[in-house]
Formats: sequence, C-alpha cells, structure tokens
Amino acid sequence: MDNLLDLSDRLYLDVLDFAHSTPHWFQWLAEVWTELGLLLFGALFLAGWWRSRTGSSQAMTLALLAPLATAFGYVVSEGLKSLIDEERPCRAVAGAPAALIDCPAYGDWSFPSNHSAIAGAAAVALALSWRGIVWLTVPMAILMAFSRVFVGVHYPHDVTAGLLLGGLVAFLLMRAARRPMTALVDTARSSRSAAVVWCAGRGPATPAHASTRSGRRARARHGAY
Repeated sequence: MDNLLDLSDRLYLDVLDFAHSTPHWFQWLAEVWTELGLLLFGALFLAGWWRSRTGSSQAMTLALLAPLATAFGYVVSEGLKSLIDEERPCRAVAGAPAALIDCPAYGDWSFPSNHSAIAGAAAVALALSWRGIVWLTVPMAILMAFSRVFVGVHYPHDVTAGLLLGGLVAFLLMRAARRPMTALVDTARSSRSAAVVWCAGRGPATPAHASTRSGRRARARHGAY
C-alpha cells in the first residue's frame, strides 16, 4: 500500500511539473475545464431528457435516473471523504510546485475526488440512457479527473477512485431503480395534468395513417360477422 501511495506522489509531481511547463493559455483551459466540465454534463442531462419526451417510458426512465444516479454518486463520495481524512497534495507533498489554483481549505479532504466521482457517475449514467454517447462522456470524465491532478489539488489515486466509485454507484442505482421509475413515468404520462405530461413526455406518437388502417381493419372484421 505504501508503495502505491509513493507511486501516486511521484505521478502527482510529474503531472504538476508538466503543468507548469505548459503555456499559460493551456493552464487556463485546464482551470476552466475542471469546473466547466460539470456544467457540460448537466447540459447533456437536459438534452437527454428532452429527446426522451417522445421516446418510450423506459427511455424517459433512464433519462430521469441519470442525474439522480450522478447526485447519489456524489453523496457516496462525500460520505467516504468525511471518513478518510487525507490531506490535499498541495499541502502534503514536500517540494511540490505550487498548485495552479488555490489549495482547498483544511478539512476539505482529498480522497476520493468528488469532481471525478461526479464525472464517472455522469459518464456511466448517460451511456446507459443515451446509446452511442459513451464515446463522448467517457473521455470527458477522464479529462475531468486528469484536470484535478493537473491543477494540483488531487493525487492520481484520488481521481482514479472517484471515477470508479461514481461509475459503480450510478450503474447499480440505475439498475435497481429502473422498474419503479418506469411505473412512475407511465403514471405521469397518463396524468390529467398537462404540466406533468409535458415533463414526462407523451411518448412515441402513433402515426395517423397507422391509426386509420387499424380502424379500417376493425370495421372490416366487424362487418364480416
């Protein structure tokens, strides 16, 4: 275990040395991304909900569960962080270059990385609810995790644990809550409240010509008797 922590210390120093060797504009991008990435995940949640309003109840269920699973991933990460009082590397690693951003206050512990847990949970949740988007969300999550080491506020093992923890929590929650949430979506879509139906979506539209053909077949069968 000590060898792994020593390795994490060395990787932290290597990444921070690399960060200080990059142009100022690149450092600025990393500082922006470390927070902006979370907003982009939020925008993807909204886009996923909007596109699912005309989809099946299962599709809407997964779209609604995605941000909830991500929030739960953060809660689990924060709970674990309060139990493991690991000091931030920007204070604990002797001889380390200055972090690119302000070192978080004492008591804001380092393990696991909440940003990485949120990113890992969001990447998995969105991948489960939006087919094909995994090629976007996973690189986003990895870049988010790396940026936390790059700016100097987390060890590599902090962000690795955060990614894995968030992803696992999101996967388990979406599997466990899928059936009851689908029943809730079905109920909402049959509600008499226009606002509730608008939020849950009306589901797939039935083409008018299909309805017409069904009606004709029904009348034909009725006339045959």
